[in-house]
Amino acid sequence: MERVTFGVLGPVVAEGDSGVLALKGPRHRAVLARLLVARRRVIPVARLVEDLWDEPPAGAVGAVQTFVAALRRVLEPDRRPRTPARLLVTEGPGYALRAEPDAVDAWRFETATGSAASLPPAQALERLREGLGLWRGPAYAEFAEESWARGERSRLAELRLWAEEQRAEALLALGRAAEAVPDLEARLAGHPWREDAWRLLALALYRSGRQGDALAVLRRARAALADRLGVDPGPRLRRLEADVLAQDPGLDLPSGASASAARLWARAAEDYDRTVAAGARARLESTVGLIRNLAVTGGSGLEAAREHRMAAIRVAEESGDPELTSRVIGAFDVPAIWPRSDDPELARRIVAAAERTLAARTALAADDPRGRPAEPSGSLEPLESPYDPARCRLLATVAVESRGTRSPRGPRAAREAERIARGLDDPALLAFCLNGVFMQSCTRAGMAPRRDEVGGELVALAARHGLVTFEVLGHLIRLQARAALGDFPAADAHAAAADRLAAHHELPLVGVFTQWYGALRLAASGHLSRAEAACRAAAARLDTAGMPGVRDGLLPLALLCLSLADGTRSAREAAEAAKVAEGAETAKVAEAAEAAEGAEGAEAALDVGPGQEWGPYRPWAEPFALLRKGDTEAARAALRALPQPPADLLYEALCCLEAAVALELGDRPVLERVHARLLPAAGELAGAGSGMITLGPVDRWLDAVGAALGTGLP
Repeated sequence: MERVTFGVLGPVVAEGDSGVLALKGPRHRAVLARLLVARRRVIPVARLVEDLWDEPPAGAVGAVQTFVAALRRVLEPDRRPRTPARLLVTEGPGYALRAEPDAVDAWRFETATGSAASLPPAQALERLREGLGLWRGPAYAEFAEESWARGERSRLAELRLWAEEQRAEALLALGRAAEAVPDLEARLAGHPWREDAWRLLALALYRSGRQGDALAVLRRARAALADRLGVDPGPRLRRLEADVLAQDPGLDLPSGASASAARLWARAAEDYDRTVAAGARARLESTVGLIRNLAVTGGSGLEAAREHRMAAIRVAEESGDPELTSRVIGAFDVPAIWPRSDDPELARRIVAAAERTLAARTALAADDPRGRPAEPSGSLEPLESPYDPARCRLLATVAVESRGTRSPRGPRAAREAERIARGLDDPALLAFCLNGVFMQSCTRAGMAPRRDEVGGELVALAARHGLVTFEVLGHLIRLQARAALGDFPAADAHAAAADRLAAHHELPLVGVFTQWYGALRLAASGHLSRAEAACRAAAARLDTAGMPGVRDGLLPLALLCLSLADGTRSAREAAEAAKVAEGAETAKVAEAAEAAEGAEGAEAALDVGPGQEWGPYRPWAEPFALLRKGDTEAARAALRALPQPPADLLYEALCCLEAAVALELGDRPVLERVHARLLPAAGELAGAGSGMITLGPVDRWLDAVGAALGTGLP
């Protein structure tokens, strides 16, 4: 007899030895699902009729018998006529499905989670991983509205949440706190009332060295519980908050590698403080190394690193030693993946300090006995050795920190730093310089192939020389580039590689970008409603990542792009759709504005005011809001006032938003400039080079613009 297994942790399916079985129509599938919910118990025919129809037809009983007969032929194809069924059986007044205990994925999941409770952490983690891996979506997904499925769906969903929390407990017990953070963040986005999940997330962040983020999570928990349930946090959450504030040693692992490392750190820091003089230059350079390591922890660690970095540069400059200042500035070779600064003013000050140091080094070289005249302040041309590592690091810093500015110094510094680095035998320095090249590779559309080359070189170089953070950077760059080129299998592979390295080396920020890539993947596959939910979950994670340059304005921009992604909406229709997608708070504002009939100055549906946090993308959102409001002349003026998009990974996306409004208004000058800007990206997916959003194929936008212009544009 062929073995048949059943899946209910997602859409209901049945599989035999040869693959998925065809279950015919929705009523057949409903009968099977109803019997699976009964868990081998008999369901009377009368009850099946009630569950299948709100108003049963006259031949309902006969129809149920027909459905059962058809299911039996599928489930037991080798059964001879008139022989009793062995799987879908008739018993008493109804039917029962006598599936084996391990033949239903939900039953296997329950067994796995139940047994995990009594196992040591490592074994429990594996068992929970197996059980959670059975889920393909919401349980009994296509029967979400059926009353007979509601109780079982809720029970399984609760068990899934409990299992995910137990998985986090196991990771914490194994000293792998950072790995627990992404899943806990994602689950809390949809289930903010689960106090144990909040507790585990805060504890995981604390044990990952992110005390500030842990406290921020506890504040979010308090607000969520008050807003949704009107209650204060329970005693465990309140006690955890007090312990985090006090840095209670009891929050750390009581034994094992993490505790040993903590004790080693304390002893080494004490010895260093005792033996290295307070004013020693070695102490400053060691501090910069700590700041660099702090930056890759994300969240409050990244924010603190930015603050301390400029302070260290000021101290170095005050020493009057350009060599020391060069080392301090150049030592912060933290890989950067987003070509928009988290703190533009800080970046400007760092670039200025680097250029002052370059000028000081040039002046020192001019005083060399060989004698050469000093060059203008800030010159990028060398007087010293053409292959000077310190100069190379300063130039690479200028290239990285000038990202997104369209300053000519950035590309020039990137080219010169790369030239120098290729003449030196220093893989880490070359990797840093390639990061600068990447940051300056967004000055126009169509640069994804070049970024793909840079990412490929970074992956190979870093893998050969053990430069883990740059290897991760290379994979993320290639993820973005291959997504732009529509090569999603390759992009998927790079996302997986980045996640593996991040999990092994405790690099929590990587998951922020791969989670956004998951949202892009859904959008590119046409699953726009799921993509919207994924964007919201990814944006929630950005709140504590310490990267305002990525975070600010990204969610509303992503939702607006989603409304245009399939090419079925005009700009005005997209503005209407984006209003709905903005979320409850914005929707209420818009509804209130619309309700005030005749009120002058009612807000446009797309709120581009300060409260909506469109960030740097506000100019591109404003024409949509004005269109939706019906003010076409103001929309045209806002459209024509748009600057060239910033030199970053969203260049093509912003061009397409501009094109959408220009198509709506028939604005020929804007259509011509947008066509020229987008043409180099022909064949790519608009916006996908960000690894986060898309507006569909660039070719579709070029065709629409060309048709509107009615000319022989290429």
